[in-house]
Amino acid sequence: MKTRIKELTEQLKQWNKAYYQDDAPKVSDAEYDMALRELGNLEKLYPDLAAWDSPTKRVGGTAVKEFGQVEHKQALLSLSNAFSYEELVDFHKRILKAGVENPTYILEWKIDGLTVALEYENGIFQCGATRGNGKIGENITENLRTVKTVPLTIPYKGHLVCRGEAYLPKEDFVALNRQREEAGEPVFANPRNAAAGSLRQLDSKITAKRPLAVFAYDIVDGGTDLPKTQEETLNFLSQQGFLVNPQREKIDEIAKLEELIEKKTADRQNLDYDIDGLVLKLNDFKYRELLGYTAKAPKFSIAYKFPPLEGKTTLEKIEITLGRTGILTPLGILNPITLSGSVISKVSLHNEDYLRDKDIREGDTVIIHKAGDVIPEVVRSLAAHGENRSLPFVFPHLCPVCSGEVVKFEGEVAWRCINENCPGRIKENIKHFVSKNAMDIDGLGAAIVETLLAQSLIKNVADIYELKKEDIIPLEKMGEKSADNLINAIENSKQAGFARLLFALGIPHVGVVTAGNLAEHFGSMDKLLSDIDNNEDSLWLGDIAEIGKIIADSLYQYLTLKENRNLIVKLAANGVDMNVKNLVVDASLMGKTFLFTGTLPTLKRPEAEAMVKARGGKILSGVSKNLNYLVAGEKPGSKLKKAQSLDISIFTEEEFLEYIK
Repeated sequence: MKTRIKELTEQLKQWNKAYYQDDAPKVSDAEYDMALRELGNLEKLYPDLAAWDSPTKRVGGTAVKEFGQVEHKQALLSLSNAFSYEELVDFHKRILKAGVENPTYILEWKIDGLTVALEYENGIFQCGATRGNGKIGENITENLRTVKTVPLTIPYKGHLVCRGEAYLPKEDFVALNRQREEAGEPVFANPRNAAAGSLRQLDSKITAKRPLAVFAYDIVDGGTDLPKTQEETLNFLSQQGFLVNPQREKIDEIAKLEELIEKKTADRQNLDYDIDGLVLKLNDFKYRELLGYTAKAPKFSIAYKFPPLEGKTTLEKIEITLGRTGILTPLGILNPITLSGSVISKVSLHNEDYLRDKDIREGDTVIIHKAGDVIPEVVRSLAAHGENRSLPFVFPHLCPVCSGEVVKFEGEVAWRCINENCPGRIKENIKHFVSKNAMDIDGLGAAIVETLLAQSLIKNVADIYELKKEDIIPLEKMGEKSADNLINAIENSKQAGFARLLFALGIPHVGVVTAGNLAEHFGSMDKLLSDIDNNEDSLWLGDIAEIGKIIADSLYQYLTLKENRNLIVKLAANGVDMNVKNLVVDASLMGKTFLFTGTLPTLKRPEAEAMVKARGGKILSGVSKNLNYLVAGEKPGSKLKKAQSLDISIFTEEEFLEYIK
């Protein structure tokens, strides 16, 4: 037993460091929880063998030295875990045994994010910190000031410290990882680590660019006039302007809990944020002192951890795919497995370091789960050391498409094909150019793009605008009507405008938002190119809002290459508009913000958003206090509930159309 206790102790310490300090978890939450529980059980049987600094005695991680330290006036403890309904019943029995009569509970989602403490004095936000080890955390005040759901002032004028969970919505997590992968940067393992990595930036400008939010759920310190129940606390925090999760249940009979857990387990798939369970809290605070605390957790609350969304299958093959920026990405081909309602047959293996660190090889039996319940991911290989396995995967140092040189730039984890004329890169660039958020050429899908390339009808994106109807009709599944529709879509895309064109060109690090900022600043491609020509480096580009050094260098490098200039000249010659589209018809919605969610009865979302922009309004990417109006259609999801909790005006499509008349 001594060997096993020591083995578990050291393993958990390594996992703790990876999770809390490096924001790069090595194992799934389920595997960590099981190991921690095993160690705790062994230490109860053999208390003399428990290390003084055992992970079972610690809360969270250690404060990183780069940040100033904050000593929490009240310890931010973690929660004891339950893994079954029966364990929750045992928790209830302990409450009764301690002398609590007819207890009521509040059941809340357990948000899987980064715990933060927010301190207010005289109604003003003073300090924000991570939990750290529960007693000492990291001072991340300036970063938290950039999070829109953290109020900088509140009506309450006394001393207040509330606890919350910082998180990144699932859609934004997927988009952020896609951007990082395209940029050759390491991807985040899950939304929790993306949120932690975003908040623990030494440069708050980086934090500000990420759509973080914080759910507030507890008061850990404050005056005697504060609420005395959990239910009142959540209502109070909402009234103060904090974002409070509206999905909670009050329970006065423990028998109702089992059915609720089944319902919540099914509902978790519909959330736009990551959760890893539920929290059951005794509602009345007067019993907190009666029940007390263990060394690391309160006795009046408990976390119910969901069974992991994991499955076991075989990694049959590893293939290399080529992206539009030249990045080589290993793709795992799986023996298909059904997980969380979808069949998974392929999974990204990200990069060479990922394969090496997890020691993943062809033929291995692997554990698959969905990071953030969204992205399939290989958790680990089950192959034991010394088994008869295939050799480690050797990453190619030649492009699989053009056989050209691939390089790894300093500070990046990815290998890139640097051949600008690589057929694989050209194909992916064209697919990106015609996509919905770019030039939006409806009907020009991936299969047709590949056919056009194969038949040498196009060689680059500019050639699209030289296609004729007679070129398209002979293509497979393309008749006269389809050819007419495609030619019309190509013609219409010429008026997409400067911002869409900039994004469509596929300049590394230039996403939709950056392209919009650049277009607004310069007004036209001619002005941008003229300013590029009049400067010997990219430093001046850093003066533009939201444009950092990496984006500036990438933009400057792209627009000074002769072949890219020639491509832009050809696009202009073929009639592509390279000026900012002035969509504002009137200013009736100037200063107003809108967001659309769900399926609208008659309008397509781009059409509805264009109506707002044409009247001077602005479209937001998520629900926050800065949102004036949410227009909700069918199946609106969590955005509707979040807007309701913030008292934001909600329109149907009919009410929206009436309002903008």
